[in-house]
Amino acid sequence: MAKNDFSTYSVEELRAIVEQADNDVLDGCGVIGAEESSWMTTPLPIAPGKTSVHLRVDSDVLHWFRGQGKGHLTRMNAVLRAYMQANRRRTQ
Repeated sequence: MAKNDFSTYSVEELRAIVEQADNDVLDGCGVIGAEESSWMTTPLPIAPGKTSVHLRVDSDVLHWFRGQGKGHLTRMNAVLRAYMQANRRRTQ
């Protein structure tokens, strides 16, 4: 299984993974006063832009993603991204 293959996880498992990762990151952080932090002036990374697209998908596929709860379009995008990344590695 690929390192970032999230398609085999349930929504609950993914939430638990994210929550654990957040806790791991926060555990290593101390309290930083506003005067000590540079985050206020650090430029934010620019994420790839989003493009609106009309996409026809099979009804059962859409129904399944919608059944997973709120954020179904984001999950569909994540699946497409994982497929793209896996195939990029194959062609390089």
